[in-house]
Amino acid sequence: MRFDGKFREMFKIDFGSGEVSGSLEYIFTAEDFKKVGLKIREFLRRFFSPEGLTALCAFSSLVITGLIFFFLFREAFPMFQKMSYGSSFLHFLYVLNPDFFGYAIDKYGLVWFSGGNPFLGFLNFVSGGTWAPNSYEFGILPLIIGTLIVVGGAVAISLPIGVLSAVHLAEYCSLRVKNVLKPVIEMLAGIPSVVFGLVGLTLVVPLIQNVFHLDNGRTALSAAIVLAIMILPTIISVSEDAISAVPREFKEASFALGATHFQTVRKVILPAAAAGIAAAVVLAVARAIGETMAVLMIAGNSPFTVLYPNYFPLLPVLDKFGFYFKELFLDPIMPMTATIAAEIGETSWGSTHYQALLAVGFVLFIITYIINYIAEVTIFRFSKKVKRRRT
Repeated sequence: MRFDGKFREMFKIDFGSGEVSGSLEYIFTAEDFKKVGLKIREFLRRFFSPEGLTALCAFSSLVITGLIFFFLFREAFPMFQKMSYGSSFLHFLYVLNPDFFGYAIDKYGLVWFSGGNPFLGFLNFVSGGTWAPNSYEFGILPLIIGTLIVVGGAVAISLPIGVLSAVHLAEYCSLRVKNVLKPVIEMLAGIPSVVFGLVGLTLVVPLIQNVFHLDNGRTALSAAIVLAIMILPTIISVSEDAISAVPREFKEASFALGATHFQTVRKVILPAAAAGIAAAVVLAVARAIGETMAVLMIAGNSPFTVLYPNYFPLLPVLDKFGFYFKELFLDPIMPMTATIAAEIGETSWGSTHYQALLAVGFVLFIITYIINYIAEVTIFRFSKKVKRRRT
């Protein structure tokens, strides 16, 4: 084995006998320390540069999102293991002896059900048709349907109003009126959700109750109307910015071909601004899904009843699934966010109910991620279409 000169300086070795006669003399020279100092200085210079600080902020958002996902998954994982045996099994143990088995499931459930398949438990948890934590029945399909009903109704109400308002502000409104209307519209986004809830309880709930002759006006339709008002500023503001950002050449070319202003808006400007309008809808949906206080005050706090047929004999197709207007919009419901807010204060840390609520938050996180992913794909495709038209 060959040794270079630097290795000879580092150790006192008798190469004739092959024995190490001394110990380590030194490892780093002054030149080595100088190189390390230069590398540290270069790293600090790059770290505190604008590029480094912005990269740190971007990376911190990724880390925070990952930590939230990890926390929700860690807390929800035991619930998925329990649910792999089916909600009916937990309910059966509870019915046998609610005092003993309820306490035992909460305290020793992770030991009993640690061998369960979490993926199967996730499917059972999402597809379960009954949410009754007091009876150890944890199925969040009614909560998911309630969330989709409220959000879908809010978007259906606010989308046409918001887009048409944005078109008016960008294309038809005078500059003086626009400078007054747009700040007022954006001011609506800063109003606390509890204020919208109070307005909904005072005005919308009695109105729905009187119009449809209901015993209780706290329904999905009431919550959808209030949510539609809450997300209108987002749709109007972002859509108006997208419409105003359309190149002026598009409009001039359309006028040169003899198109009217309305035809130009409908066939040229709106398709060109479709990506921005889609982004506005995504932001509005995210706001509506995450809304808690107003929905908690207005929706009625009653889980949606899933799959009850034989109400409308004249509509056999809809009757087969029980999806009709009264059940969808004129009955009290309980969305996922309202469920967490209403019940988290009544649970003890580590109990099955606590784990179920954290699992609801995990499913809500997954739904939000899927919606954002679909929106990103949609916006990307719209952007590609616009670029093709420009070329």
